[in-house]
Amino acid sequence: MTPAPSPTAISSEEFTRRRAIARNCMEEAGVDVLLVDHAEFMLWLTGYSVSETLYRAFLLPLHGDPWFVVRELDAGPCVAQSRLVDPVTFSDDEDPWSQVAQSLIRRGLASGTVGADFHSYGFSADTCWRLRALLPDARWADLSGISDSLRTVKSPAELHRLASAAAIADSAMQRIADTVQTGWSVNQVAGLVAAHFLQAGADSGETGPIGLGSGDIHFLHALRANAPLTPGSMLHVELTPKVACYSARLMRPVFIGEPAQEVLRAMQTLIALQDAQIRAMKPGVRAADVDAILRQGVLQARLRERYENVTGYTLGLYARTPRPSDFSSCFTPNANWTLEENMVFHMYASAQGFAFSETVVVTPDGGQRLTQTPRHHISVG
Repeated sequence: MTPAPSPTAISSEEFTRRRAIARNCMEEAGVDVLLVDHAEFMLWLTGYSVSETLYRAFLLPLHGDPWFVVRELDAGPCVAQSRLVDPVTFSDDEDPWSQVAQSLIRRGLASGTVGADFHSYGFSADTCWRLRALLPDARWADLSGISDSLRTVKSPAELHRLASAAAIADSAMQRIADTVQTGWSVNQVAGLVAAHFLQAGADSGETGPIGLGSGDIHFLHALRANAPLTPGSMLHVELTPKVACYSARLMRPVFIGEPAQEVLRAMQTLIALQDAQIRAMKPGVRAADVDAILRQGVLQARLRERYENVTGYTLGLYARTPRPSDFSSCFTPNANWTLEENMVFHMYASAQGFAFSETVVVTPDGGQRLTQTPRHHISVG
């Protein structure tokens, strides 16, 4: 197997440009320093991120050099990956919040305005109150959503990483089609995919949801049951490979044998509706209008009685946060935001136990699929 090509490196100039964009937001909000503890935002701004085993932060002042506050254990990787020297470090028996506060005090920012994304998983109520107590003269500015909003439009290097992840998803789906047989267990399929991901150059062997399809939507996030695949079984496969932390997504139904004619007709209708939805994904189009093409079409075709879930959501950078999916921009009936060129989304449609999805980038000519697996079900013997 030929591994996927190495992702295009993100240049120092690109990180400088991203921090300049963040500083523009800070200036508009009257913020002197931005506290970044959202793992994905930290990675996007610097090239480095780390888990929240112990609290850590990246500090971006409006003027002057930024800095990290990290465990001593993490200092080497932090410098190597971010190319930012002299991080503030602490030993594991020291208080991280105190180290953050002291770093601001030493730089004369203790009485300034500190901006933070109040939606960040790192900026918990506990963190908020600890820092307020340690910095009693500071003013706090709520920049909720900045961690997500600045990352919605993808750069060429980001699109390359997403395309590399999409290629791994495609090859893994082909591997399933070529290999899986009657009598395999669901776990065996997941193991096949996990091994393929790692061999093909993905960050990890985390597969995405794989399980038996049933009902309208609940199979999408059902816990994996290690059931055997018997004739007539329908396997739901969602693949979520990551390359350099950028995740593509792909869903297909896998049948043991051939599906019934009424199931084939339902799938063809669903695919046609989703194809129309993807074609409509052009810059300036309202997200709710894109959503309506699939949502209303599915209901009118009576493929589902109700359509409660989103029809697509943001794709991009996934670091060490609790969320496996980014719902900062979703396709719903009340989504009044508009699409921009080079936004990337996971567009998915489900009904009657099966689902189809694609990784899609917005272009002036409509949505372009980064995933290239043929738009039909998979049948195995």
